[in-house]
Amino acid sequence: MATTPEYVLYVCDQIAGVGQVRCRKMFGEYMVYVNDRPVFTVCDNTVYVKMLDCVKDELAAAELDAPYPGAKSHYILDIDDNALAKRVAAILAVNISLPKPRKKKQKTGGKTT
Repeated sequence: MATTPEYVLYVCDQIAGVGQVRCRKMFGEYMVYVNDRPVFTVCDNTVYVKMLDCVKDELAAAELDAPYPGAKSHYILDIDDNALAKRVAAILAVNISLPKPRKKKQKTGGKTT
């Protein structure tokens, strides 16, 4: 079951006000960003948080599962707990590095005249 667009919008609404929130569809599921930092993975209408030291106290009681086959275990965030979701998003927004810009592929082939 894939994540519904309505669910990912609900996730974004739950953390509104923490920073600039946006989502991006990736591989059929979604990544949620705060201030351009990837904070949540949303798969099958479930919010996953990477197991990082900066959020282990906040999510100590959270269930663990992998967002997709072959992935490492992640915390499962109770997105309905608005205060917790905002705290976790705020912590991650200052502790996760900005993604490195992708290099543009160089064209290969024949000469241009």
